[in-house]
Amino acid sequence: MAILHSPGPIKPQSSSKLTLTTFFLISSFLFIPYFFSSVFLFHTFHPFHSSSNHISSPLSLHQIVFGIASNKDSWPKRKDYLQIWWKPNLMRGCVFVDDIPQNDNASSTSSSLPALCVSADTSRFRYTFRGGYRSAIRVARVVLETVAAGHSNVRWYVFGDDDTIFFPENLVKTLSKYDDGLWYYIGSNSETYDQNKVFGFEMGFGGAGFAISQSLARTLRKVFDSCLERYPHLYGSDSRVHSCLAELGVKLTHEQGFHQVDLRGNIFGFLASHPLTPLVTLHHLDHINPIFPNKTIKESLQHLFKAVEIDPHRVVQQSVCYDRWFSWTISVSWGYAVQIYDRHVFLTDAISVQRTFTPWKKELKVEPGSFTINTREIDEDPCRRPTVFYFDQASSDWSGLIKSNYRKDFVNCSLGPASPRRLEEVRVFSHKLNLDVKQLEAPRRQCCDVLPSTGGEVLDIAIRECKEEELIHMH
Repeated sequence: MAILHSPGPIKPQSSSKLTLTTFFLISSFLFIPYFFSSVFLFHTFHPFHSSSNHISSPLSLHQIVFGIASNKDSWPKRKDYLQIWWKPNLMRGCVFVDDIPQNDNASSTSSSLPALCVSADTSRFRYTFRGGYRSAIRVARVVLETVAAGHSNVRWYVFGDDDTIFFPENLVKTLSKYDDGLWYYIGSNSETYDQNKVFGFEMGFGGAGFAISQSLARTLRKVFDSCLERYPHLYGSDSRVHSCLAELGVKLTHEQGFHQVDLRGNIFGFLASHPLTPLVTLHHLDHINPIFPNKTIKESLQHLFKAVEIDPHRVVQQSVCYDRWFSWTISVSWGYAVQIYDRHVFLTDAISVQRTFTPWKKELKVEPGSFTINTREIDEDPCRRPTVFYFDQASSDWSGLIKSNYRKDFVNCSLGPASPRRLEEVRVFSHKLNLDVKQLEAPRRQCCDVLPSTGGEVLDIAIRECKEEELIHMH
């Protein structure tokens, strides 16, 4: 490079015009090489950002390919879960097993289930985590084998376990925020602090499910096996996927609708105060209580999907309203439960998660710092807790008005004339929630009103969009 010599000190009689001219000439010569080097660097190191300019065509379920991890022992028990959410005419993908389950040939050809695929041999890879399961390598390679299957017109690859419950319409809606021409790794971490501390706060947990854009997946496929060689010491499959993506320089994009559910017991408080985003997945349902009373786990999920079929984007979305007459606080988690407090409760308290559950590891004590979500204690006395009404049924009429009904969960408590326990049913009226991209990127909670009532055992609630300057507050 030529060395620019200083023109020497400027004489006092030199004009300011000459000084400025000299300055700009020198600046221009100095800037030119940096300009060209910047252009060179941009084109050299960012080829993967050749975006599709945010694909204008709407994302469809058929443009997502699923890779589901299972094995010959768990598949016969877990296939009932997939039948609840799998849409055979709209979805593509495979359930990867180590071997075809005996006496279960019907499942591999069932029209209501995805195909069974036997994973490739992984014996050449080392696994050194003491006490772990080397099947983690096979499950990690589900990513590679799903991409290698060669499906056409794919925009996203989505992965989960055989006990991961997906909410398909909400998955499509969530991924529609992102340009699949860019490199995206989308998912969520654990709800339990200790799990994140061990496995990483920036890892997409496999049970919660995670999504990889098609542009990233194509590159990941080429380098995946070479990457696996460097991580024999890791415990799980999701740790391996995360490590390989980290080597490509990609970070996790957190989406709160994906749920690992590293919780035990009753997750009522968790579902009743869902984040302000579509519900995308649930996991570990074999390790929690059924989410509806007097039903099995499978029956509970089937019941929840009755609401999903009517208004998928609104499911478990929480609205709070205040009754002026009785000073009640009413929390509606649409399609799941209505809670009525017999007193005024600040909104920030009403939307925080009631700690009805315990951490994933049974030996851990329940402390305020046990979870990565805001929680609050529940009253030890059941009669001082809010009255709960569980989802019963929902229907939509010709005008698009949706009516959902919620029946009281019986608790043997005394009640006065102003107690919400005298109610037997809550009816909620709403219109189908169809979120656009702007509403997803800048969500706002919807409002609700207590409708005039003739008294008796039924309470009517209407959910609507809040007015521009409307506040949700106690009166």
